[in-house]
Amino acid sequence: MKRRLLGVIDATTYHEDLEDLLTHRSLAALPFAGRYRIIDFVLSNMVNSGIRSVAIFPKMQYRSLMDHLGSGKNWDLNRKRDGLFFFPSPIVDSDGNRIGSFEHFAANIDFFYRSTQEYSIISNCYTVFNMDFRPILDWHSHSGCDITEIHQRDSGSMEMYLIKTSLLIKLIETRHETGYTCMKDVVNNRHPLYNICHYEYDGYAVMIDSIENYYNTSMNLLKSDYWKQLFIKEQPIFTKVKDEPPTKYIKGSFVKNAMIANGCLIGGTVENSIVSRGVKIGKGAVIKNCIIMQKCQIEENCYLDSVILDKDVKVDAGTHLTGTTAAPYVIRKGTKQGALMNS
Repeated sequence: MKRRLLGVIDATTYHEDLEDLLTHRSLAALPFAGRYRIIDFVLSNMVNSGIRSVAIFPKMQYRSLMDHLGSGKNWDLNRKRDGLFFFPSPIVDSDGNRIGSFEHFAANIDFFYRSTQEYSIISNCYTVFNMDFRPILDWHSHSGCDITEIHQRDSGSMEMYLIKTSLLIKLIETRHETGYTCMKDVVNNRHPLYNICHYEYDGYAVMIDSIENYYNTSMNLLKSDYWKQLFIKEQPIFTKVKDEPPTKYIKGSFVKNAMIANGCLIGGTVENSIVSRGVKIGKGAVIKNCIIMQKCQIEENCYLDSVILDKDVKVDAGTHLTGTTAAPYVIRKGTKQGALMNS
């Protein structure tokens, strides 16, 4: 398997509906579930499927993504042969929603020439799921298909494609003659030049493409049925390891149905919320139905309901912030929110 399948992750996508959370990072690096980034899911799925060579193609704001992934050590991809590769896009392209851009691939065509894997799996970076690609490869190799597009049952394309590496190289090299700019062009052609098949996936999967979608998917993790579908013991989701002390709960604090990461200081009430590493919540503060990202500081006697705080946000004492499930209140990274601002 490790010599049969090459992993290719397109990390160029930008969704305007997530703008408030993507000012300082790429979509692939968006924090999720308290200690993960969105890209951890597809990358872990590839590693768990025996893939040992993964190429990531980012386009903009990729510094935090590179910092998160590093050499790939946490995914066992820091290797002398194969491993983890970064290929930032040299192309100015306003369309950030074309999975598998052939122009981007063409700028790094040598990587594909050198690859020894017979097949390639091309995937977006923003799907939260836990999938084993090996059954799909077996199905594809016996089906006679040229390209297999993975579909979620009753939900359409997951923007993931399985293809022979030699055919992928051909598509890249002939892009100007065929007019194909990306994998979606190939599979959606009304008069296809290749045999296109669909593989139906019936497991849990959500494509994160809006604030509302991100918020609701995160909140669903507090329900055991969803959690068990995503975090599977035999197929772990790997992430960057950070050595931090356990969370400290001050006398009088109260936590109910919440995910609390390491290194936090909890002095108030936290209900139905996800709290990332290094967060400080003051005495008398009430946090309900919220997503609190890394190193936020919430001072005493605050009230937050249906709020998303990006990293390094400071909320002054006595501040009240309220959103809704359909429109959570979002505070951008590194800003300060005070009681007087909301009076």
